Amino acid sequence: MESLIKKFLQQNRHWACEKQHDDPAYFEKLAEGQKPVALLVGCSDSRVSPSLVLGGDLGELFIHRNIANVISHSDLNFLSVMQYAVEVLEIQHIIVKGHYGCGGVKAAMQDEAYGLIDNWLVNIKDVIEQHQSELDQILDGQERFNRLVEINVEVQIENLKHTSVYRNAIKAGRKLYLHGWVYDFSTGLIKVLKTDEPGVWEDVLATEPECTALS
Repeated sequence: MESLIKKFLQQNRHWACEKQHDDPAYFEKLAEGQKPVALLVGCSDSRVSPSLVLGGDLGELFIHRNIANVISHSDLNFLSVMQYAVEVLEIQHIIVKGHYGCGGVKAAMQDEAYGLIDNWLVNIKDVIEQHQSELDQILDGQERFNRLVEINVEVQIENLKHTSVYRNAIKAGRKLYLHGWVYDFSTGLIKVLKTDEPGVWEDVLATEPECTALS
């Protein structure tokens, strides 16, 4: 573990030097403030880091992460993040990004006790109960698991629409675009489930990614 921490610190120095080499004013511009284009609500899973997966740069995404990308009306942490994003940073795009193979969703599917996290997983268990009939019709266990991941993203978007922050923003005339995504870490690709902004980027998803083999 000590060698891993050492590697992180060494990589940080290497990364900082590269950034300064490419743009000597890079960190000065970051220090002036942020103007992210989207708020992303994602899972805490270490395999699905949003900025890395999306090829983003610092300052482009305002990010909130928790177990299974849940949007709970009692989560003051998330509500504070969303209010700051919408009212102060004036962000218009909000992305809820789940991922296949989500451990939190899988744990909610199983009738086992895990401890403190059980209280958080009640949010997912409620999703299961509400969509039990649809899930029961999927005979393959992996397909059922994948579909629950998707349903959870869709439900969390609906939960977001019922927050006071969202309702107040709409009432004030703000335009918010909501997006539901699922990341597949077996392919590295994003699946779009829902969007309030159709017709803008369909051409990106219509073609297979052009991956050039590294020699």
